Amino acid sequence: MGNKLREGISAIIEKVVSENEAASKYGATGIEVYATPAMIALMENTAKSAVDLHLSYGYTTVGTEVCIKHLKATPVGSKVRCEAVVDNIDGKKILFSVQVWDGKGLIGEGTHIRYIVNIEKFMSKL
Repeated sequence: MGNKLREGISAIIEKVVSENEAASKYGATGIEVYATPAMIALMENTAKSAVDLHLSYGYTTVGTEVCIKHLKATPVGSKVRCEAVVDNIDGKKILFSVQVWDGKGLIGEGTHIRYIVNIEKFMSKL
């Protein structure tokens, strides 16, 4: 595998919450705030971004677990910032701490686990 991962590496992604990420698009009629599933997707993408450049060609990571608290509502159109930090590496298993903020403070936090996989092998098992 030959990856160059180490504990402490991180990534940050900033974005503006779109209408497609509103809770109303996930079935919460009339609730125009950042949906929890959309926030979790940002956390997963940020974690993946933290390690992508440190993996050998042909390898990626797949998410297997999230343990997240969505602490505060954020209106559509607001800017959010996510940070993911590698806390622990145990073979192919990578544990991240993840946090998301809006302009008023922390809105979500938790942990996320991803596993390193060989893309070709992974896809051939489906």
